[in-house]
Amino acid sequence: MKNPLQGANTQMADPNEEPTVPQAAATVLLVRDSKDEGIEVFLVERASKANFGGAFVFPGGKVDPEDGLDNMEEITTGSSDQYLSNILGEEKGGLAYWVACIRECFEEAGILIAFREDGSMFNPLDSDERQRFMEYRNRLNAGEAVLEEMCKNEKLTLATERLAYLAHWITPKIEKRRYTTRFFVAIAPQGQEGLHDGSESVNSLWIKPEDALQQQKDGKLLLIMPTIKNLESICGYSNVESLLEEKSSIDPSTIPTIEPKFFMEDGKMVGLLPGDKGYEDH
Repeated sequence: MKNPLQGANTQMADPNEEPTVPQAAATVLLVRDSKDEGIEVFLVERASKANFGGAFVFPGGKVDPEDGLDNMEEITTGSSDQYLSNILGEEKGGLAYWVACIRECFEEAGILIAFREDGSMFNPLDSDERQRFMEYRNRLNAGEAVLEEMCKNEKLTLATERLAYLAHWITPKIEKRRYTTRFFVAIAPQGQEGLHDGSESVNSLWIKPEDALQQQKDGKLLLIMPTIKNLESICGYSNVESLLEEKSSIDPSTIPTIEPKFFMEDGKMVGLLPGDKGYEDH
């Protein structure tokens, strides 16, 4: 495969040092029905100063320590930490990925996947409530751990069961910043349009996955390999319900861990994915 990092702002590791340990991260493919047939996915453009600056990616980021606190089960409506940990093949802490996914979606896209006390999906009722949640979002983006406070004050629970586990990627060892990232897919709640935060992300768009991949081939949209592969996995669906139904039915134990490998060959950077010829030799 071609070097998917070309054109994106990323830091390469010192080849004389041991590879860094990947940090836990979560990312969400936020989807909605297109006005014509098919689906659209939400992409944000990373700021030039950020990792992968200039690339369009899905909303996501590192799992924060607060995402894995024991009392997170009190503000979620889905499965227990133990059940979700089993899904991911972890001893504990699985719920933190789901929580981080929803938090990052709210921080980066301004879309909150949560239930109100009456069981309805959250959607700001008026300008006052919209402004209040904009302030919560700003505080979260400033690094304040206010997710639990927000949920309890506003009588909300995070709708973790609205996320379907999709993929697991580990950043290749040639990069300085490495992540073990769990990808999820979720239907965007009605009434919440999505908007980049203006800091880590400087642009955003709703686009059909097929169109995004074509624009990448045409050199009009910068995408990195995990984004490309996950976009390919959601192509061809007529609506979001059929997409979520199929992805939710996948046995999590069959979802592979994908760690690309890069090396120099004849003066060029070459990348391989698991299953490619020669992958096990590097």
